[in-house]
Amino acid sequence: MTGTDDAPELPSVVVEVVRGAPTEEELAAAIVVVTEEYAREVAGATAPDEPVRSRWELNARGLRQPLDRAAGWNGFTA
Repeated sequence: MTGTDDAPELPSVVVEVVRGAPTEEELAAAIVVVTEEYAREVAGATAPDEPVRSRWELNARGLRQPLDRAAGWNGFTA
């Protein structure tokens, strides 16, 4: 891994070889590559702080005031 002290602690790695007979060096190299990629994925998998507003929300006008039903039909005159 990168060796930084502020990196989050990752769970231990369990490796199962299902085919072939890799050497200890090959196995160690594979573990390092997979662990590093996993650490990058975890670091990049953060949700944005604020939700992204849709185009509708950006362009929609504010809602109008509720109708005054007590005014009746006379509410249309000024």
